[in-house]
Amino acid sequence: MKFGFWILITTGILLSILLLTGQTLALFEYDLTVAMGLQESESEVGKVGIAYAKGFGFGDTVIYLPLLFVGIFGLLKHKKWGFYTMFGALAITAYWPLVCLFAVLSDRVAITLTPEKYLSYSILLPSITIYGVWGMWFLYRLGRKAGDN
Repeated sequence: MKFGFWILITTGILLSILLLTGQTLALFEYDLTVAMGLQESESEVGKVGIAYAKGFGFGDTVIYLPLLFVGIFGLLKHKKWGFYTMFGALAITAYWPLVCLFAVLSDRVAITLTPEKYLSYSILLPSITIYGVWGMWFLYRLGRKAGDN
């Protein structure tokens, strides 16, 4: 259990850092996040794509990141509220990569990425979803062991 717990926490911290730099920063300095390779340029996704990216960035900043931060902190403190907030963050973690991957792969005319980006997204985004689903399963099993059925 300890190894799985630390995988959950460590990956959650890394994901938080990625979200802060790629999503929250994009609200204020979108071009910088493009230069960092954390967002797509207007030539790749168009103006509507940028608007959606900023919309996701806003939602991530006001809902997803706080859930993730509180979940990590609460789990480290062994609090029940940490369990529930982390479960909510993991549900979002399982959901958003599938939305993004489907959007990227469904219309290669509207979203024109390099072949390398298509390949990396096809590996990275399902991996994030797997982490989210695994994390919910892990917390469910942890809750059952603690008697929270």
